[in-house]
Amino acid sequence: MKLLTVDTIEEARRKLLGCVTRGGARQALSCERLEIAKALGRVLAADVIAPENVPDFSRSAVDGYAVISADTAGAGEALPVLLRLAGEVEMGKPAGLSLRRGECAYVPTGGMIPDGADAMVMVEYTEAFGGEIAVYESAAVGSHVARIGEDFRQGEILLRRGTTLRSQEIGALAAAGVAQVPAYLPLRIAIISSGDELVAPSARLSPGEVCDINTLALEALAKESHYRVVMTRTVKDDEKALEEAVRSAMRESDVVALSGGSSQGAKDMTAQVFSRLAEPGVFTHGLAVKPGKPTILGYDEKTDTVLAGLPGHPVSALMVFRILFSWLARQLTGQKEPSPIFAKITCNIASAPGRTCYQPVALRLCERGGEYLAEPVFGKAGMITGMTKADGYVIIDLNNEGLEKGEAVQVFLW
Repeated sequence: MKLLTVDTIEEARRKLLGCVTRGGARQALSCERLEIAKALGRVLAADVIAPENVPDFSRSAVDGYAVISADTAGAGEALPVLLRLAGEVEMGKPAGLSLRRGECAYVPTGGMIPDGADAMVMVEYTEAFGGEIAVYESAAVGSHVARIGEDFRQGEILLRRGTTLRSQEIGALAAAGVAQVPAYLPLRIAIISSGDELVAPSARLSPGEVCDINTLALEALAKESHYRVVMTRTVKDDEKALEEAVRSAMRESDVVALSGGSSQGAKDMTAQVFSRLAEPGVFTHGLAVKPGKPTILGYDEKTDTVLAGLPGHPVSALMVFRILFSWLARQLTGQKEPSPIFAKITCNIASAPGRTCYQPVALRLCERGGEYLAEPVFGKAGMITGMTKADGYVIIDLNNEGLEKGEAVQVFLW
């Protein structure tokens, strides 16, 4: 039997990134301008510079009275300060007045602070007496006032390239008056699952058949990782059909992810198909990882397409996709690597000699000490429910003999 010559994860990543960046990564390095209302979940392709100060005028953070703070010195419940009401500020309009010593003005939340005022007193700590306002609380300079540029200043970097736009980023862009942003076009991916036994989840199973897990699971993970899924297809273990499916996918996509058919079994044809269709072809056949050793990686210069032969077992396929292709998308678009959670492992875990192990774990908070505990979730590579019980995974380096109970680990969340 032919043995696999494996790459480490670092070697495979280096080769993968080298192929993509050398070929131009036509989709990942291209961008489009989007209205911010349509940009949720997209990745910024350039820094966004604040075009103006926010706020661009000093405004009140409360409903109350604008005052000169020195006028309120010593004010309290027993001895209030009386200030003359100089006027009221309307929302969305200039203050239109200036305070002098001994005066105050009513300002609603978000209203402009009048010239001369340097603080606000909440309406709850005041009482009106005709044309005068009794103030029952002293106010420090700047109390309840949002000053010019306090949120962000004109010319500052508001959001950096590689930022994934969430609701809070959309809000910040709106606050700055930024209506459009440059966003990366996601890599296009085609997902193919191979196997005579695979049927759609909606079908009635016959003896020997199994529901196709990988197509839907990989499609979901690809979308989570900022890929655009342009094709999904299930094919039988027929070399001609498999080759035609891959050839068709290469015309439409930047990445072709084929699960199944990547090991050394009698019907495992992925490497041969990739070698025939691509030039220079396969550059990795086997990874020094557990799970996911029988992984194939290739590249075609003519179509600028990455070819990935993922293991057929769902856990292995999903894990390899995470550590290679979710990583690749982050690298190309400048996204930050996920920050781990520190925890202590709850039992001994043996390593796999010569392989980096990715062990799923469930997190729980220790009642004493408030630290996280990482409890391994064991299961075979074909058993998908283990991943639903895990919160993330720990990495056991290939040079590490294993983990001991109580050892500090880094947990990377799904």
